[in-house]
Amino acid sequence: MSNHLLNRIESLLPTFSKGQRLIAQYITEHYDKAAFMTASKLGSTVGVSESTVVRFAAELGFEGYPQLQKAMQEMIRAKLTTLQRMEVSNNRIGEDVILENVLNQDIEKIKRTLEETSREDFDKAVNAISEARNIYIIGVRSSQALATFLGYNFNLIFDNIHEIGANSETSIFEQMIRLNEKDVVIGISFPRYSRRVVRALRFAHDRKAMVIAITDSSQSPLAQYSNCMLQARSDMVSFADSLVAPLSLINALIAGVAMKHKDSVTRTFNELEHIWEEYQVYEKLDESGY
Repeated sequence: MSNHLLNRIESLLPTFSKGQRLIAQYITEHYDKAAFMTASKLGSTVGVSESTVVRFAAELGFEGYPQLQKAMQEMIRAKLTTLQRMEVSNNRIGEDVILENVLNQDIEKIKRTLEETSREDFDKAVNAISEARNIYIIGVRSSQALATFLGYNFNLIFDNIHEIGANSETSIFEQMIRLNEKDVVIGISFPRYSRRVVRALRFAHDRKAMVIAITDSSQSPLAQYSNCMLQARSDMVSFADSLVAPLSLINALIAGVAMKHKDSVTRTFNELEHIWEEYQVYEKLDESGY
């Protein structure tokens, strides 16, 4: 992907105007920063107009600047170090309106996730999970929180949930040793992609299990081993990952599976309500709400 875009820029360099050459040079040398700039910001950075940037994208064969920007983002998404991530995100967020910018970016990621996620793959995942003999869930590093949330809620629906600990690569395989075609494996990873999750999905694929990848792009290394891919937009906020869109997608997956098991889920929560009441699990509020 990166070589293709950069080679395209290099091959067309003689045909560019002076302003377009400035854009080309900046992208070639600083595509990690350019990928997250608006057309206006990129233009002001290199000293050309916004319209020049838009025409530059068209010269490269893109419908518009957003498509060029997306190509650059895909190019570097998995390659940024933590320090580079902080530098890029600090430029995007600014210091004066952090709350508004971060929340608006998260809103945009949920919208893009809704547009890009395959309904066919979503339904396929819901059906496979509902019918599986065993359901294995793996996510490490920042994605571990997503795996834990998914596992907690699925445990309220099923009694066949296995959350895979990833203390070592060997232990992952040991926990999945009885895996076969009757099982489902859900792997969760976002840039920078976890090698352990990728290898776990490869192992599951080789064992003929149904593999569901929750990741950000068809270019993700998880995608090549998956039977269906649930695509959610992830991005960086300072050194931390924004997992709002993946969590929203996982909520939808939980809801879809729960709808398949409405009667048993209702019975389970009726019983849980009695248990929670008996053992005073939740703090009671008085009539005023306090």
